[in-house]
Amino acid sequence: MNRKRVKITIAVALAVLSPKVVLAQDIIQIAKSDPLIITGAIGTQNTYYHSSIGDGYASPLSNMFYANLNISVYGFSMPFSLIYTNDNLDFNYPHISFNLTPKYKNWTGYIGKSAMPFSQYVMGISFNGVGLEYKDKTFRAGAFYGKFNSAINDDPYNPGARAPQYRRMGWGFKVGYGSAKNYIDLYLLRAYDVLGSLNETWREQLNAQENLVVGLKGCVSIKDWLSLTANVATSAITTDKQAERITSGKATDYDDIFKARYSSLVRFAGDVSANLTLPNFNTSVIYRLVQPDYNSLGIYHMSNNYHSLGLNMSTYLFKKISLAGNFSVQEDNLTNEQLYTTRGFVYGATAGTRLGERFSLNVGYNGYLQTQGNGTAIVNDTTRVKRAMNSFTVVPSYMVETDNFSHAVSFSAAYTENKDLNKFSYGMSDVTSVALGASYAIGVNDWATDFSVSLSHQLSKGYETKYTSDVASLTAGRSFLKDDALSVETTVSLCYNEVEHQSKSLSVGGEVALGYTLKDVHVFSLSAGVNKYGDVNITKTRSSLDATDITASFTYTYTFSIFEMKNPKGGANKKM
Repeated sequence: MNRKRVKITIAVALAVLSPKVVLAQDIIQIAKSDPLIITGAIGTQNTYYHSSIGDGYASPLSNMFYANLNISVYGFSMPFSLIYTNDNLDFNYPHISFNLTPKYKNWTGYIGKSAMPFSQYVMGISFNGVGLEYKDKTFRAGAFYGKFNSAINDDPYNPGARAPQYRRMGWGFKVGYGSAKNYIDLYLLRAYDVLGSLNETWREQLNAQENLVVGLKGCVSIKDWLSLTANVATSAITTDKQAERITSGKATDYDDIFKARYSSLVRFAGDVSANLTLPNFNTSVIYRLVQPDYNSLGIYHMSNNYHSLGLNMSTYLFKKISLAGNFSVQEDNLTNEQLYTTRGFVYGATAGTRLGERFSLNVGYNGYLQTQGNGTAIVNDTTRVKRAMNSFTVVPSYMVETDNFSHAVSFSAAYTENKDLNKFSYGMSDVTSVALGASYAIGVNDWATDFSVSLSHQLSKGYETKYTSDVASLTAGRSFLKDDALSVETTVSLCYNEVEHQSKSLSVGGEVALGYTLKDVHVFSLSAGVNKYGDVNITKTRSSLDATDITASFTYTYTFSIFEMKNPKGGANKKM
């Protein structure tokens, strides 16, 4: 066997807290991997909290202790973890999922938990089974058979039973020809629920389904400046496999792969686009249509019953200014069976420039308009839905660095308006807000110290309401010792909030954080903070900062290696 041409990949999914964590290992590299490595970590996190107004917001003392152990055998990793939090103990061990992906020249095989790319309207989930794929420069083909979902078949009379689920199986193939600029691809998917995989009691509550989907995707390019693409699919889906079959007409022509029933639907989805690329200018137009009830059992979820048209443009002027804009409109109720038709318009524009290496400016606008039209019912003008949202942002920034100092200054301004445009509306849901921010940071190289100050102001207005928030903070940080093993940072902040005619509150706080690393394996961190706050409205009985919160936290982590058996080719090395 020619080992240069044969490549096999084995993936073992080892999930500690989630079985979706997957670690892959190429078998060609196994011979180069270490036979056995055992590593781990232990640590603790402890937090103290005290409030002069009571401990209802958090526990006065919380503790967490954890231990992780990872066993690696020729590159396959098996992690274990033990976590103790206050009065709870949680132990996790590896959950193994097998995947074998052999490769030979242009061939790829799939065994076990695998994913094979298909059209977005046909299939986008993984399967547990077998598959084979071939791909060269112009021709490609693939096929698979496997399980999409395992059955969930708990005792239906158990009050704690999980939601039932059929075992879902599927097979499909794809074939395509062409390059990245000019190509055509055909897809087919057959998926079905296994009726006998579920208890009869559950079957009365949940219908078994089956599905046949055919997709086609293609692209035609004219040199490098124009391309036309299309991606379409037709789905025949039976929503109840126990419904009566259709035995007349052309419905029986496809009985070998799909049996039509009176619960069967045939629906269409797809999109077409045109893309124009010129020097310093790009634009694209895309139209998408998804019929009502379009669904594929190879897709987790897909919105349907809408069509949309979108336009995107971008350009670069004078080698300094970038401009971009977009517009799209979407409408639902394609069959006019809903009470009302909803239309949404999305539009926006951005501009950015950079003057030299120090100053930059970015400006943006985004808008959204929602309107409502007639469906099976006539829209009442007094209740008609018509809303608009507009937002503007401006962000200038300036940076300069010298041998001794580094300076960074930035400002931001944002205005957002959310308004009900119904002429009969009283504006009870209208909201406008203004947000302003400024920050300055300076680094003193000779002291290895950084300072920063930030200010922010937010004003929001609604129906007979007005909210204001002002925040200021000052931070200083420095590293000490060799390799910056010790770091110290302190922050002082002030926050003022006011709800007009209701409340005025002020809080002043400070925090100190220290971090220390010893020999790269011991990491300590300690933080403590005090926050004084209260109602400062002079019209209230209490008007002072008479409430105090105190927090303190300590964490420690130690990483270790229990045993190491290195690759013999690199020289044996054991540690105990």
